[in-house]
Amino acid sequence: MDSQKFQTPSEKQPPVPAMPTNEELYDTADKLKDAGKLEEAVAKYAEIVAQDPNFALAHSALAVVCGRLGRHDEAVQHGRRVCELEPNDAFSFTALSVTYQRAGKIPEAEDAMARARMMQGQH
Repeated sequence: MDSQKFQTPSEKQPPVPAMPTNEELYDTADKLKDAGKLEEAVAKYAEIVAQDPNFALAHSALAVVCGRLGRHDEAVQHGRRVCELEPNDAFSFTALSVTYQRAGKIPEAEDAMARARMMQGQH
């Protein structure tokens, strides 16, 4: 018999590449952002949240980059998601306040800042 007939399936097919981790995708997105390729960075961050909607760091980055692009409604949406995922993190609410300010939503910005201050024990 010909030994070719007894190959295992792994020998016949190329290995399937592993999916990049959230952290690897995030690093790639950060490099794009740092290079000024903001639209490409948004796409990469969006890829992360599509695969893991609870990855707060990617939502936070999307809030920042969308804000820089003038896409304030998206920025606010991602900033609010960070606060949902990290409800006890005062910094998340401070960042949301800044996002609201840039979107021209001053009452919402003041509310988010008040929440951050309450968490920090400031009144």
